[in-house]
Amino acid sequence: MSESAAADVRVLILAGGMSYEHEVSLKSGRRAAAALQRQGMACDIRDLDGELLPALQEFPPDVVLPLVHGAPGEDGSLRGVLELSDIPFVGTGAVGARRAWNKSTAKDLLRSVGVPTPDWATMPRQAFSDFGARKLLDRIATKMGLPLVVKPNSGGSGLGVHAVHKEDDFPSAMMGCFSYSDEALVESFVEGRDIAVGVVDFGDGPTALPPVEITPLHGDYDYAARYNPGATRWTVPADIDEDVAARVADIAVSVHETLGLRDMSRVDLMVDDAGGIQVLEANVAPGTTETSLLPMAIEAAGLDFGETLAKMVRLARARA
Repeated sequence: MSESAAADVRVLILAGGMSYEHEVSLKSGRRAAAALQRQGMACDIRDLDGELLPALQEFPPDVVLPLVHGAPGEDGSLRGVLELSDIPFVGTGAVGARRAWNKSTAKDLLRSVGVPTPDWATMPRQAFSDFGARKLLDRIATKMGLPLVVKPNSGGSGLGVHAVHKEDDFPSAMMGCFSYSDEALVESFVEGRDIAVGVVDFGDGPTALPPVEITPLHGDYDYAARYNPGATRWTVPADIDEDVAARVADIAVSVHETLGLRDMSRVDLMVDDAGGIQVLEANVAPGTTETSLLPMAIEAAGLDFGETLAKMVRLARARA
């Protein structure tokens, strides 16, 4: 596409929103806008508010790039609104987003096709109260064993995620999780290396990008470790055996296809010392900040971040 043709494409980047990931989303939006502008595309950034639908109707963009992290950007709501409004957008549709957003639903689907994922149980906040918190947690610990990981059944950025190494830590981990979600996912702890694999599809099928290894320098890979420069070391491509790298790539593509994702996604996995792989979750709106994993992987693949986004925009426009 020529520079003049690119300038005729009007892209609206939706960022911000009302979730706990508001500020991260705005950072993603600003970086994506700068990258697309370098490709000659006209970009505006808009925060989500009650005037979105009238604005879309009065000044419909050619393409929307939804970078709202958390609900409603990743739970299918926003994408459903865009589909109802017949506005083309980059990324996964409403149905695929709903599948990936609910971690237990996604894990059910993945395990049904043979994709490995850690054992899990879900616990709504109400059940935590109704059945007696301490007795219920004792039963879970006995059944699943320790250590465990407690995380919101929906959400991202490491918010509300707690490792439980002894039973006394279980109640506080659950309450911390319920600060971000009404349903907790209790998952078997996997000891190993934290690997993220980006997946992109330029119209000829999904392809895995080079894997990124994540090594927090202090503690867990929580919100602070993700977004504070210097808190985490990222290695891309990850220093793993070629066989393991090929398998994580295949599994990431399988996750992308099984959940019905589109254009781009990020799959988070754990690789143990024996080369065993377990899928933790998939993300339909990967961050694009300076410390986000997808842009790192795109660049490690020898691709330009802005051109990659521009290709996604053109694909979305062609779908219209």
